[in-house]
Parts: sequence; structure tokens; C-alpha cells
Amino acid sequence: MPYSTLMRDFRRFARQSLRYRRTVALALLFAVLSAGGLGAGLVGIIPVLQNILQDGYTLRTLASRANDAAWMPDPLRMSDDFIASLTQDRFKTVLVIISGLGVLTLLGGAANFLHAYFSLTVVQRTVTKVRRDAFHRVIRLPLKRVVAGGASDIVSRIVNDTAALGAGLTALLSRAVAQVTKGIAGLAAAFIADWRLGLVSVAVAPLLYTIIRRLGKRIRRASREALRSQAGLYGAASEALQGLRVVKVHTTERYEAGRFHRINKRVMREMLRVRTARALASPLVEVVSIVVLGFLALIAAKAIIDGQLDPSRFITALIALGAAGASLKPLTGLVNDIQSSAPAAQRLAELLDAEPEPGHDSRLPRLPRHRESIAFEGVVFTYPGAAEQALRGIDLRIRFGERVAFVGPNGSGKTTLLSLVPRLFDADAGRVLVDGRDIREVGVRSLRRQIGVVTQEVVLFRGSVAANIAYGAEGVTRERVEEAARKARADEFIRQLPNGYDTELAEQGLSLSGGQRQRLAIARAILRDPAILILDEATSMIDAESEARIAEAIAEFHGGRTCLIVAHRLSTVLNADRIVVLDAGRVVDQGPHAELIGRCETYRQLVRHQLGGGSAA
Repeated sequence: MPYSTLMRDFRRFARQSLRYRRTVALALLFAVLSAGGLGAGLVGIIPVLQNILQDGYTLRTLASRANDAAWMPDPLRMSDDFIASLTQDRFKTVLVIISGLGVLTLLGGAANFLHAYFSLTVVQRTVTKVRRDAFHRVIRLPLKRVVAGGASDIVSRIVNDTAALGAGLTALLSRAVAQVTKGIAGLAAAFIADWRLGLVSVAVAPLLYTIIRRLGKRIRRASREALRSQAGLYGAASEALQGLRVVKVHTTERYEAGRFHRINKRVMREMLRVRTARALASPLVEVVSIVVLGFLALIAAKAIIDGQLDPSRFITALIALGAAGASLKPLTGLVNDIQSSAPAAQRLAELLDAEPEPGHDSRLPRLPRHRESIAFEGVVFTYPGAAEQALRGIDLRIRFGERVAFVGPNGSGKTTLLSLVPRLFDADAGRVLVDGRDIREVGVRSLRRQIGVVTQEVVLFRGSVAANIAYGAEGVTRERVEEAARKARADEFIRQLPNGYDTELAEQGLSLSGGQRQRLAIARAILRDPAILILDEATSMIDAESEARIAEAIAEFHGGRTCLIVAHRLSTVLNADRIVVLDAGRVVDQGPHAELIGRCETYRQLVRHQLGGGSAA
């Protein structure tokens, strides 16, 4: 990735901080005040040293010279009587100046605090907005894009990359601004003390810039690879913990630990590359700085010996340059922090610039409630990265109110086909029609609001039982929630929970059994009052008795709706109006059970081995 592109993305997010103009202005103001106090303090050392080392200026002399200066505004000029009242004692002059420097130090400390306070406020607000925008975009990405990239990588971008971006913005807006303004103040004081020494010190800036830039490139490359490895690390940890039951029963703890260890070592290698570049930057800058100071000392020593340079001004210039160097030295690390965050900014920019899921354009017409048919015309679909098509020229028409069961071997395309109805995926070729209208030409929200889906893998969220049933149903009453639960045959076990419908569920609903979670999902679908009900092996985790009760609930709820079922058991197939047999992404036959059992070998094999039909064939 070219340097200009990476830094362009970082600058893009840095510009977002300008949304908070007032806070940014306050942060800059207090940074300048803090640096101004430092510069004034350094310049104030000159009369102190002159009074110590030689017959220098007293307060009266300093005030008189200031009064006569052309740059002094008239309102600030002092009266002759006031100047005459000032001391001419050298020690008292030093005491007054040092006291004034102490006051400046206190004011500078307060200004430094306020600068950090306001700049960090800007950083946190900016990062919070970026994180919000990233998540907002993610949940609107096409499912195909998420499947291709992996959820772990996306979560890593939202969590890890925004944290890395925040570190870079902190380095830029908080620490870098403070250090640069103080460095400029130190250089200005050095020029005031002796412009020749200041000019020689500035001449080394291009060399330092070259060193920092070259090391920065290495840091960016290593940081980009480290972020990618961290996404893999996050994915390995999430998969192992979410599937911990499977890991334990298959005794694969050692395998998962080894997999995590390999990815962790890859992250470590990339971070060590960053370490090398970071560790090298500071010593190189220090060596160059010391060489320059030594060179300046030789020049100054010759000038002092020849009587061409005031020793007090040389010492002041040296102190000012030291203060400038101390302020600018951390810039090496700060630039490295910014370079490290550039790959994170690039990954976040990719996410935010990704094309959102189609169908959310408010100008698209709404789809009226389904009442006629669902049709698949020449549908073809291939998953990202797959070598073969998942669906191959599907042609199928389903009448409104019909209950259709889809059966087929694993990988035959059953779930994929039904995923096209709510536009979780879009067909690569062909069309999906609802009541004769191509679903790509209507608003996707108006389509999905009339679809209820229950899948084999139930997704529950942290929150109460009632909130999970009401998920996605706006403004529903508690009575409707409980009614949906009764229809799904879930009310009985819910009331036995510690707080009934207000019981808080554990993550992913793991405090409930598989059958209980599935009944909550069915209750959620019932509450939506859908015109199209999709059941993707919805009773696969329920015992025979519970399945019978669920079958009763679905039979009651089925009236006036089109029901599409991926069948897992023979009893579900027998209750369907029509059975569609899929194999290798194609419809190989369709019809009632009695006809298929007599003419379709694929169906007979499914009944015998997969649907639990035994000798029914």
C-alpha cells in the first residue's frame, strides 16, 4: 500500500476531529499558551545569567530598554516614575525574575493540563463516532461480503483498529501538538539568544526527517501485518470459546491451543518487527543531536574566546536548544505511533467505503403484503471463493398459503435457496419473484417485515426472555408477547424460570436447553405475524414430544401464510402440501410423499437414511 494512500486514510479520520471545532480551538490555544510560557521562561534566563556572570541588566535597566523598544504598544509603556521605583540591586533583580518564572511555570502547567484535557476529549469523541459509523456500516453490509471476509476480521476492525486509530489521533492531537509548540518556543528562544546558533541547529532538521520517514515505512508495513494477524487471533479464540462444548467432547483442547499458539507467534513476529524499528529510531536521533550540539559547542567556544559572543547568551541558547530538543525528541515515538495507526485507518476506511446492502433506497416502492405466489426463475448462486455453484438454474413456483417442504442431501442448496427469499443473498443470475414482483426492485425492509425465519442455530441476545421474543417487533405489548409464547408452546417453561418473562438470558441463551431456545425463536417469528414463514430445520433440536407440540403450533399458525420448510424429520415432510427434492443445487423432483416415494430414488434414499423413515420407503 503506497505511503500516500495510507496517510490519506489517516488524514481522513483526523479531519473528522474538526467536527468539534470549539474543543480543538481550545486545545490549540492552551498548547500555545503553555509553549509561550516555556519560551518566555527561557528568554528570561538571559538577564539572570548576565547578573550572575557579569554586570548585567537590573530591573530598572530592563524596564527602560523595554519602554524604548519600537515593538512596545503605547498602552503597555510604563511611566518614568514607575521605572524609577524599580530596584537596581542585581540579586533582587534575579529574585524577581525567578519568581516571575515560577508563576509562568504554574500557568504553563495549568495550560498543559487543559490542552491534554480538551485534545483527549476530541480524540475519544472522534473514535466513538468512527466506531459507531463502522458498526452502522457493518450491519448493513451484504451477507455475502461478511461470509467472504469473515466476521472475526470485521469485529477486529471495529474493536482493535479503532483502538489503534485512537492511539494515532492521541499522538497527533494531544502529545505531538504540545511537543511541537514547545519545540518551536525553544527554538525561538535560541534565535533570540543568538540567531547563528539557532540557524545551525535548524540545518540538521532534514536529516532527522529522513531518518524518521524511512523507519516509519518499516513500522507501517509491520503494523499492517500485525493487525491482520490479530484478526486471525480473535477469530481462533472466538471459535474455540463459542464451540467449547464441541472442543471438550472431542478432546481437541491441545489442537485448539496449538492453533492459537501458532497465530499468536505470528502476531508476535510482526510486533517484533515494529519493535526493531521503534527501538532504532530514538538512538539514531540522539546520536545526530549530540553530534550537532558538539559542533555548536566548538563554534561557540571559538566565538567566546575571540570575544564575539556573550557567554550568557551562549548558555541561554544552549539551554533553549536543549529544551527544544527535549520537546522534539518524543516526536520520533509520536510519529511512529501515527505510522502504526495508518494501517488501522486504511482497514477502517475499506470497511466504511464498502458498498452497503442493496434495497435500502427510500425511493424503492414498498412490497404489499404477500398474497399470490413466490417464484424462482432460472436462479443461479455461487458462494464467494467456492469452486462450484450452490444453486444451478432453479425454476420453482409456490402458491400463497402452500406448505412446501424442501429435502435433499447435505449441501444440496436447501438453506441457500430459502435465504434468497428475504434477500440475505442475491442470485448471481435469474430472479426471485414475490407476487410477480422482482424482490430486487422493492424496498428490502418492506419484504423482510413480512417474513418470519426460524433456523436450526437459534440466535438469542443478552436481555430478558420477553425482549428476545419481541426482538424486531416494534411497539408490541406484553400480552402479545405472552400470546406468541403460548402459541409456540414456550409459556409453560418460561413461567418456571426464576423471573418468568423478565429472566435475563446468558450470552447466546446458553442458560436454556436447545429445545427451549428454539421455541423462543418460533415465538419470535409468530409475533411478527409474517405472510411468509421459513423454518430451516427448526425442530431438529427438539425431542419427539416437543416436536409434536411445535407441529401443532405451526399447524395453528400456518393459516393464511406461505410456509417454506427445510425438513429434518419424516413427520414434517408428511404434513407438507408439497415436497421439493434438491440434489447438487438442482430441483430433481417435486410432489406429494406418495408419488415421490414411488418414482424418485433420491427421495427414497433420504426417507430411508436421513429423514428417519426406516422401512417407510
